[in-house]
Amino acid sequence: MFLFRLKRTIKLGAKSLWMHRLRSTLTALGVVFGVCSVIAMLAIGEGASREAQEQIARLGSRNIIIKTVKPAEQRTATGDTDTMNVYGLTYSDAERIRKTIPQVKQVIPMRRLTQRVWYRNRQVSAEVIGTIPWYPEVHPVRLRLGRFLSSIDMDYQQKICVVDEQVIEELFVVDDPIGRDIKIKNVYYRVVGMVTSTGPMQITGQAQNSAPTSAAAGGGIAGNIYIPLTAFKSSFGEMSVQYSGGVRQAEKVELQEITVMVDSTDSVLPVRDILDSLLRRFHRKKDYQIVVPLELLRQAARTKRIFSIVLGSIAAISLLVGGIGIMNIMLASVSERTREIGIRRALGARRRDIIVQFLSETVMLTLAGGALGIGLGSLIPYLITRFFYMPTVITGTSLLLSFGISGAIGIAFGLYPAYRAAWLDPIESLRHE
Repeated sequence: MFLFRLKRTIKLGAKSLWMHRLRSTLTALGVVFGVCSVIAMLAIGEGASREAQEQIARLGSRNIIIKTVKPAEQRTATGDTDTMNVYGLTYSDAERIRKTIPQVKQVIPMRRLTQRVWYRNRQVSAEVIGTIPWYPEVHPVRLRLGRFLSSIDMDYQQKICVVDEQVIEELFVVDDPIGRDIKIKNVYYRVVGMVTSTGPMQITGQAQNSAPTSAAAGGGIAGNIYIPLTAFKSSFGEMSVQYSGGVRQAEKVELQEITVMVDSTDSVLPVRDILDSLLRRFHRKKDYQIVVPLELLRQAARTKRIFSIVLGSIAAISLLVGGIGIMNIMLASVSERTREIGIRRALGARRRDIIVQFLSETVMLTLAGGALGIGLGSLIPYLITRFFYMPTVITGTSLLLSFGISGAIGIAFGLYPAYRAAWLDPIESLRHE
């Protein structure tokens, strides 16, 4: 009997909504846009957060990256005569780190320059990286063909190179790269291997501070080319010269980056402090920066939580506005249907039947709005990714949360109008015009 009365009451509520289709649709729009904004904002925030965390994770949670930066006083200094600036990390720094800190498992020194690379009549701009054979142990490169650098290549300054897939796609097209010769700055290097590589991630804010690189004119960087550090030193040297206003400015930098891998994540922060203390003893100027990917990961996680709270709060405000609009419409509906309520009460309907009828109307409105909002909210991230190439991630939690919130809004903002309708005096309601 109870289920029959409940079904009949809900049916009456649905019929009432259908009789006022336009008003019901306009009322539900507040919930539609609220739910849509919740899903879209959380998807954009989650996508951006995951991309940042993936980029940081590629650097390695056990790695500490030391980068050469140009001292501030040298960046701003001007003069009328030729100048020579010597700064940055050195080979001695790498050797000291390797010998003096027990927790250090691997030390990878690195130089890099952006250069034009030729193969037959094709050319691309690539990042030429001078490093040592143990580079793949610390950095995210995976050998696909051939071999990587060896100790013999280092000892004899062999003119060989390992290229990544991006360079092969642009430079070799259909040719087999292994055993081919490519030209970098008038020197030919033989390709001995191919790797899959994400390349060294540029730390935000370092573009203006890092040691200068010889950028090739025009075009973007196709990928990375790895050569022995000794061959890099003999081919490109350690000095770069720039001319500005008739003044020659020469700069000497031995290493642009040293990556230190420690034995465990627990050792990362203590070793960071030891490295800073060690480098300060041999660098009178602050010409280096220590970057800890583990700290960046934790900071990214905190930023994600704050970002989600802010975006969720903004979306919650829009849902609150939609809920207030629904309450307003339902109160107006109670006033319009006072006589109908009186007739139902006179025919035997109880107060709880009236409550269920009006509450079911608001819940059906909000759930329908929630369903439409989920559809629209799922479409917007797809369009953003499709046309603006921004990563977005829609999680099941955000869908369930949005749909659940829409139902909760229907109950929360529908209770007062339902109770107000239920407690109307039947006799006075029948007299209402």
